[in-house]
Amino acid sequence: MNTLKSIMALAIMVLLTVSCKNETKPEVKTVEVAAEASKTIDPNATYAKAEFTIDGMTCEIGCAKTIEKKIAKMEGVKSATVDFDRKLAMVEYNEAKVTPTSLETTVTNVADIYKVSDMKTVEAFSTKN
Repeated sequence: MNTLKSIMALAIMVLLTVSCKNETKPEVKTVEVAAEASKTIDPNATYAKAEFTIDGMTCEIGCAKTIEKKIAKMEGVKSATVDFDRKLAMVEYNEAKVTPTSLETTVTNVADIYKVSDMKTVEAFSTKN
């Protein structure tokens, strides 16, 4: 009986020793990430500032931020801010590359429910009231 216990203990130890040496290597995956091209500001360009009302937005994160990102990605746009509470977009853009019509088209292409009105060129953006 003692011999049987010794053989079983020895067999278990050998089994554990052999099975633990089987190491698995972590799987390495390479994922390509498209890097956003950094915008270059043309020092010789003429920049204009436009403000306009956007109707149809129902939330700050989903609507206002999505519109803001779409406008900001346009070539020639220096800065874009959409204020959900005031329903106001403020955009600074290169007049040679962007027009008020292209700004309106970009907003309405995000979703059919967004309507642009009161488009005006300003010297300085209005402040919160």
